[in-house]
Amino acid sequence: MNHLRIDIVSDVTCPWCIIGYKALEQALAQLQGELAAEIHWQPFEINPHLGAEGEPRAENLKNKYGFTDAQIGQNQLVLNKRANRLGFEMHLERQPNTYNTFDAHRLLHWAELQGRQPSLQQHLFYLYFRDGGNPSDHHALIECAVAAGLDREGAREVLDSKRYGEEVRQAQMRYVRLGITSVPAFVINDEYIISGGQPVETFINDLREIAGHLSAA
Repeated sequence: MNHLRIDIVSDVTCPWCIIGYKALEQALAQLQGELAAEIHWQPFEINPHLGAEGEPRAENLKNKYGFTDAQIGQNQLVLNKRANRLGFEMHLERQPNTYNTFDAHRLLHWAELQGRQPSLQQHLFYLYFRDGGNPSDHHALIECAVAAGLDREGAREVLDSKRYGEEVRQAQMRYVRLGITSVPAFVINDEYIISGGQPVETFINDLREIAGHLSAA
C-alpha cells in the first residue's frame, strides 16, 4: 500500500479550500486499502493586505474578480450547495466580510506542534463559513482552539506574541516558489500538485495515477 504525504496549501477564508478538502476526504475513504495519506495544512493568505477589521466580502470580490452583485449571489448559492453536498455546513450568506488570516495561520502552526492541527482547521472553517465569524479576532481564535482540544492559555500566549510569524512567512514563500499562486493546492510527496476544489472522482483518479508513478519509481 502506498503512503502519501499531502500538504494542503489553504486559507481559512477560501471556500474552495474546504470544498476541496471534503472531496479529498471522500476520495481517500474510497481508496482505503489502496493508499494511506498523512495530511498537513500549510499557510496561504488570500488577502494579506487586509487589517483585522477586514472588508466587505462583496466589495472584495468586485475589486478582485470584477463580479457583479448578481454573480456574487449566484456564486454564493453554488458554493453553499456544493459544500453541503460534501457534508460541510456552509452559509456564506451569514458572512458579510473577508479578513486577514495571518494570526489564524500562526495558531495553526502551533496546533500542528501540539498534534491538533486538523481539528483546529475544521473549527476555523466552521467559524468563518458556518457561523459568520471573524478569524482575525483573538477571542474567536481562542474559542476555536479550545474547541479543538488545545490549551486556552497556550493559545492566548501565541496570539499575544509574534510567535511562529516567521515560520508562517517562510512556509508561504516555499509554496510560492513551487509555483502556487492560488488555493487550494494539494502537494503530494513534495512532487505532484493537484490544484483547485476538484470533484471526488478527480481526486481518486489523480491519486491513483500519482501512487502508480511513485510505485514505479
